[in-house]
Amino acid sequence: MKNSRLFPILLLAALSSCSKSTDYDATGIFEATTVTVAAETAGKIMALNVNEGDSVTFNQPIATIDTTTFTLQISQLQSQLMSALNSSPDVQAQVAALRTQISHSKQELDRQKRLLDSGSTTQKAVDDAQAQLLTLQSQLTAQLSSLNKNRSSISDNAEAINYQIDQIREQIAKSRILSPISATVLEKYAEPGEYAIPGKPLVKLANLNDIYLRSYFTANQLANLKIGQEVTVIADFGGDEQFEYPGKITWIAQESEFTPKSIQTKDSRANLVYAVKIAVKNDGRLKLGQYGEVIVN
Repeated sequence: MKNSRLFPILLLAALSSCSKSTDYDATGIFEATTVTVAAETAGKIMALNVNEGDSVTFNQPIATIDTTTFTLQISQLQSQLMSALNSSPDVQAQVAALRTQISHSKQELDRQKRLLDSGSTTQKAVDDAQAQLLTLQSQLTAQLSSLNKNRSSISDNAEAINYQIDQIREQIAKSRILSPISATVLEKYAEPGEYAIPGKPLVKLANLNDIYLRSYFTANQLANLKIGQEVTVIADFGGDEQFEYPGKITWIAQESEFTPKSIQTKDSRANLVYAVKIAVKNDGRLKLGQYGEVIVN
């Protein structure tokens, strides 16, 4: 009699358990889009002002890399720039004497022409004065060309130095690392005093306010899913503690994949499933890696 009374109770519990296991349409794990912030310059880490679990805002300073080497390079380049600019020729000053000679030569040519008109000189004297003027004018043209090329070369060199200075200043700016998003620090990979190189990860960030459930649906279920569709997400906190959240489908995979071992589907026989991302607004209770279920409304 005792066993006969116990059997209906166990059967009811088993049926209740089976009913609960098929209430959902898919299961998944809560994830977030993470951003790994890395060093962009080489140097000693002077400061790393965050710890795991800290909240950071957009453009908040996270770390500072030593810029002493960059500062010294700028000082050296500025010295080279000043030297280059000081060596640039003063074109007008250097050709002033030659212009004066040309002016006198023109006056002499005019005088010789007047004397020729009065019969007081010869054509040869006029020709010599004109030849002298042409020679001086040719010398002026050649000197101007040489000086302008020299000046242009120095100007180009100075411009190149200015570009180098700007590049180093950009490196100095990148040595002050800012948070690219408002987020929570998930992991910290370095400490002050360590040496950073470009690409070395410093911290990993994630916006935990807006997370998503990566769930998996069978091919038969895809016909009932579309981008923007609202669904119900149930977060499992262990035991009988569960909370429902409104979710919205933001992404559906275009290719199938084998069912992950940790994921259950409505059709347990399905080998191939499609990944689906469901956006969920976090109220502070949801944690990354937590188990969740999906009910298609």
